[in-house]
Amino acid sequence: MSKKHSHYMQYDLIIILIFFMSVSLLAIYSADHMDQYANDNFVIRQVIWYALGIGLAIMIQMFDLDQIKKASVYIYIFSIIMLVALFLSPETIAKPINGAKSWFNRMGDKPLPLSIQPSEFAKIGFILFLSATISKHKNKFEVATLKSDIMLLVKIIGITLLPIAFISQETDFGSSMVYVFIAGVMILLSGINWKIILSLIVGGTAFIAAALWVIITFPDLSQSLLGLEQYQIDRVVSWFDPTHEDSNTYQFDLSIMALGSGQLFGKGIGNLEVYFPEAHSDMIFSIIGETFGFVGSSLVVLLYFILLYRLLILGMKVYDYSKFGAYICFGYLSLIFIHAFQNIGMIVGVMPITGIPLLLLSYGGSSIMATMIGYGLVYRVAVELSIQNDYLFK
Repeated sequence: MSKKHSHYMQYDLIIILIFFMSVSLLAIYSADHMDQYANDNFVIRQVIWYALGIGLAIMIQMFDLDQIKKASVYIYIFSIIMLVALFLSPETIAKPINGAKSWFNRMGDKPLPLSIQPSEFAKIGFILFLSATISKHKNKFEVATLKSDIMLLVKIIGITLLPIAFISQETDFGSSMVYVFIAGVMILLSGINWKIILSLIVGGTAFIAAALWVIITFPDLSQSLLGLEQYQIDRVVSWFDPTHEDSNTYQFDLSIMALGSGQLFGKGIGNLEVYFPEAHSDMIFSIIGETFGFVGSSLVVLLYFILLYRLLILGMKVYDYSKFGAYICFGYLSLIFIHAFQNIGMIVGVMPITGIPLLLLSYGGSSIMATMIGYGLVYRVAVELSIQNDYLFK
């Protein structure tokens, strides 16, 4: 293979992805042996979603970072249009599932073969446009001032609030918090004055504490004041105080039972005994724990750490060459981290139950394809860094 083409073979990222795909397919295959999946084969479908996602990631390699940066605003606008369209769509196009109107899933009376969840794809458009905005601002204001920092903060908040305004109407609280977390990490890494950041942290902590107090103390008031649904309030109450009379710890009890029953090395594929509704999606880590035990679960957590470390190092190395590329890495790192932390955290009881998937492992067409688009973007960053390094040391 020629030196020119070797840049496109980022072996570490390829190997990491192969491990994630293997764990995902094995876990879903194990879940498929449960009675609730008697007439379904989610493994084949997951292979299809991964194949489509990898195809999209490969297509991204046809564009350089400058082209992607120029297109970021249009990608962001398109993602917002999709969220608006979902919000305005009738039930014949977007039928609510479990009270959440989050998918384009029907065409009249017939279900679509692939339910499209715009909020998953919008996360990638959000990261792209946020990265472009921060990098352009930093290039324009090489010497930061209080005024320029406030300008940047206002831009970031505006870009963040727009998708949240429509996602919150879907009663998708988990996805809204993902956007807030990504924006928070990008603010921390944008070089904004620490006094402004400290004020945000204090204000945000105070707001969260006040919101939790209202939910726990006045659950009825929190519905009108915070716009939460009853099931969301019940989840927070159950997480904060499992002994509360209104607590519903059914899913948590099952997840702990599954993890504990797996013991050290697990029961093996197809030998699951703890029944989970929709186990192949949001609760996939419980399936991994019961199937592969503590050792297997720990290796999955380690795999996430390896990916996050690779993204961090890649972002730091590419920063001087392309701030836009660096912030793509940091944004994608934030996305993977918050999904993994929240999903695994809710399984072990340190976080409240939400409906966000374990990225790269949970079953789901929109989730897998959107995540693979993000993976393709950071892969492109790694390719351009490799090309740049080769050029510098010729």
